[in-house]
This record gives sequence, C-alpha cells and structure tokens, in this order.
Amino acid sequence: MNAELPLAQMTLAEKLRAMESLWADLSTRAADDVVPAWHAQVLAERERRLAAGQERVVDWDEAKRQLRRELHEGPGS
Repeated sequence: MNAELPLAQMTLAEKLRAMESLWADLSTRAADDVVPAWHAQVLAERERRLAAGQERVVDWDEAKRQLRRELHEGPGS
C-alpha cells in the first residue's frame, strides 16, 4: 500500500494529527514487530560488557564534550 498525503496543502495542525495517528498505531505494536532483532543483540552485548566492567558509563554532557573534541581535534585527543 502506498499512502500519499497532500503535505503541501496540509496545515501544521493536520500534519501533527497525522503524525500522532501514525505514532499511536506504531506504539501499540509488539516491540518484535518494530525493532529489528539485531538491535536487541547489540543492546544485550552492551549490557553484558557493562556488567563485566568492560565499558564505562558517561553522562550525556560528557559524551557531547568528547564527541565535539574528537570532531575538532581528531580521535584520541
């Protein structure tokens, strides 16, 4: 099925209602229907590494600082 919406003619309120309807439908599905199996595998591996002490937790502000530093100075800076 190919659903076409007249986005150019829709008001912002109409677009938001359409998005809300789509999200409501998607959020009622089982996670297995929406999330690929490899996502669960990646998360399980990350949890295993964290529990084993092989990973460290970094808060979001620190993670952003690290990413910005790497972008501006290069990896390993």
